[in-house]
Amino acid sequence: MINEKSEFVYFQSARTDMLEFLPSEYSKVLDVGCCTGNFKQLLNKPSEYWGVEPFEKSAEIAKTKIDKVLIGLYDEVACEIPDNYFDLIIAFDVIEHMEQPWNFLQSIKKKMTKNASIMLSIPNVRWIDNLKELLYKKDWKYKDEGILDITHLRFFTEKSTVRLLNENGFEIEKMKGINPAKVRKWKLPLYYLLKFIFGSDIGFLHFGVRAKLNLKS
Repeated sequence: MINEKSEFVYFQSARTDMLEFLPSEYSKVLDVGCCTGNFKQLLNKPSEYWGVEPFEKSAEIAKTKIDKVLIGLYDEVACEIPDNYFDLIIAFDVIEHMEQPWNFLQSIKKKMTKNASIMLSIPNVRWIDNLKELLYKKDWKYKDEGILDITHLRFFTEKSTVRLLNENGFEIEKMKGINPAKVRKWKLPLYYLLKFIFGSDIGFLHFGVRAKLNLKS
């Protein structure tokens, strides 16, 4: 179950950090976890835009902005979503809330046209603040929001994200860290040392991904 309070506050703002992952062409969009529907307002092309949203308060706002909103978790409304219809799937900070995200990927493939794209935003469990909690404080304390949001059921690294997509029939077109750490100047030397030791990926809160169906799989 997603934390409704943190989800509503966090995603009222449109995800401008994900705009660079938009494909060049799309006309039918399915936004899984659309919240209040703000991302549609950032699109640079006209499109038929559907949303899936589990929280009624957010969904009612989304209905004023997008073409069709299905209220419920994806598994609860999947039967109402047409197969082989959408050329862009959006799922921002969604799959970490799923018990079996691989089942979601297998299901969502059926909703996609042959040349469709999927855009994902995925929290990075190797985020530097989380590593500090784990390695320095020796703790793994769940919280109301962030990487260790109490509603997160799955955790991902860059490598495991690639594996999850590849093993479920997707080919990554673009992937990079987004939402970089904001570090005070006097902490920069230590920050760069930690990146050198642990890898540059620790400096990003999320990974942004765009992938297509692997038609050879």
